[in-house]
Amino acid sequence: MVEFAEDTQIHMLGIGGIGVSGVARVLHQRGFAVRGSDVRQSSITDALQAEGIEVTIGHDASNIDGADVLVVSTAIPDHNVELVAAKERGLQVVHRSEVLEYLIDGYKTVGVTGTHGKGTVSSMIAWILECAGLEPGFIIGGMLNNFETNARDAGDSKIMVVEVDESDGSHLNIKPDYVVCNFLELDHLNYYDGLDDIIANMVDFMESNERLKEAFVNLDCDGNRRFCEIVGLRPTGYAVEHRAEFHGKLLGPGQLPIEFEAFHRNESLGPLELNLPGRYNVVNAMGAIAVARRLGVGVEPIREALKTYSGMENRFTIASGGGVTIVKDYNSHPTCMRKVLESAQELVDGRIISVFKPYRYTLIKYLQEQYGKAFEGSDEVIITKMYAAEEDPIPGIDTMTVVERIRENGLKCTYIENQSTINDYLYEVVEPGDKVIFFGGDDFFRMADEFLAEVTRRAQSKGPGPDQPKVSGPFAEASDNE
Repeated sequence: MVEFAEDTQIHMLGIGGIGVSGVARVLHQRGFAVRGSDVRQSSITDALQAEGIEVTIGHDASNIDGADVLVVSTAIPDHNVELVAAKERGLQVVHRSEVLEYLIDGYKTVGVTGTHGKGTVSSMIAWILECAGLEPGFIIGGMLNNFETNARDAGDSKIMVVEVDESDGSHLNIKPDYVVCNFLELDHLNYYDGLDDIIANMVDFMESNERLKEAFVNLDCDGNRRFCEIVGLRPTGYAVEHRAEFHGKLLGPGQLPIEFEAFHRNESLGPLELNLPGRYNVVNAMGAIAVARRLGVGVEPIREALKTYSGMENRFTIASGGGVTIVKDYNSHPTCMRKVLESAQELVDGRIISVFKPYRYTLIKYLQEQYGKAFEGSDEVIITKMYAAEEDPIPGIDTMTVVERIRENGLKCTYIENQSTINDYLYEVVEPGDKVIFFGGDDFFRMADEFLAEVTRRAQSKGPGPDQPKVSGPFAEASDNE
């Protein structure tokens, strides 16, 4: 395991990334000299600087002058100038996951993993423990709305809750005391050979962890049920749709607040509620409840925590303006998108327009049929040019593969190659009462915010001013000059 002396100078590549920034925050809070660099300024780099962490925008070999250790993530290419310079100078180069393992060593740690849902489950656990007065530390791959950060060090309880990324195999470096595996589905095919490979790696992760006290698995997931058949331990199950030691039962139609009853075996833990959109969050809550109960948390703190849990930034984040509702969701896996769409249909009346940028040739190749069905419930799907993430092209696989699969399922699908022109199209077709769902990353969310701001402005406008273009499209009727 990597170890740092008190005077170690630590430089972190890609410090503005959600995973690296969390590790940087806790290192800084423990008194280490931490600095880093990133290709662009962001709200995260601004926040890190405000917290006293030196951040350089732009990569240059001189950035590592004086550093003893270089921390990298899998996203950093081998040709990065700072990484090349570090190797030439003989600096110690360690992966972010190795530093995460160093930070949790000696702490009672809950690690949440799986192909999706791990951010929500880990943040729910952290908030439950907080409401129980345990002051947990956490390092999670998203901004927690309840805490307004993605990471902090533990209090006197010395409990850490961490999101364990399995996408690149680096989860094998981390040894939590308790593990939650929320979903195992076909994903991250730039690293894995298929679902069997994903499951086998998760088995290795569990069985190689000598510190593991208990594993919790979502039995509503087919991949997890297959995992349970071959792993050499007996996991604790949680579920909504299947039999499990911890199981939930939805009460009512699933509109906000979402009401459900939780059970431990045959004992009712009473009615609970979530003020978080998405019925699928009930099974996430059951995973958090299972861990919390094992850690000795009472039912009342759990009830209060779930009622006040406010989710993660850009995970089914809803905003409205100008008569239009938008949803921003970070998911790009078809299973997740389908669940978001199912829940979005319950928000308000009106059409649903989904906007999506496909991701990676490998995902499109193996999940094209699932993508074709994922948008059921959409009145229109807008697809823009895929993001390849430096993958080599696969013959016969491209953005139009997704478009064709969607159209084969009877849905209207509009291809707009240039992402920057999507909003112009939306201004023409979106009508008051519509819901527009943006599935993607930060670039899409900026686009979503710009769209909502402009729709709101147009709806409130009393007519074009001297420096404003004439309002067009469905929102033109908001102008007195029309």
